[in-house]
Amino acid sequence: MGEMSPKNGLRVRRVYEAPEPADGARVLVDRLWPRGLSKEDARLTEWCKDVAPSSELRRWFHHEEPRFAEFAERYRAELAREEVRPALDGLRERAAQGPLTLLTATKEVSVSHVNVLIEVLQEGS
Repeated sequence: MGEMSPKNGLRVRRVYEAPEPADGARVLVDRLWPRGLSKEDARLTEWCKDVAPSSELRRWFHHEEPRFAEFAERYRAELAREEVRPALDGLRERAAQGPLTLLTATKEVSVSHVNVLIEVLQEGS
């Protein structure tokens, strides 16, 4: 599917795609390390597990598109928790400093947590 259009310097890519200079800071926002990918190949600036959906929520959703609206609602509730705020603030700071690419191993980026995460980051900025 390729990259999504940048929104205020924020973009989403699959972590398996080759890094590009335009990526800027490369932050993995999945809870699990991507299968078959070496740390060197990932070329991450940071692995921010704290903003990923909980394991329970991820398993419940299982990337079933009909569940996406409810998933997004539940995930937003998780992102609103006090303990997640420092991680969100850190991502906002990175985005303010230059291009920020949020990386995920998800095949279907359009129905993934990353889109919800970008909305939340923009709302709070």
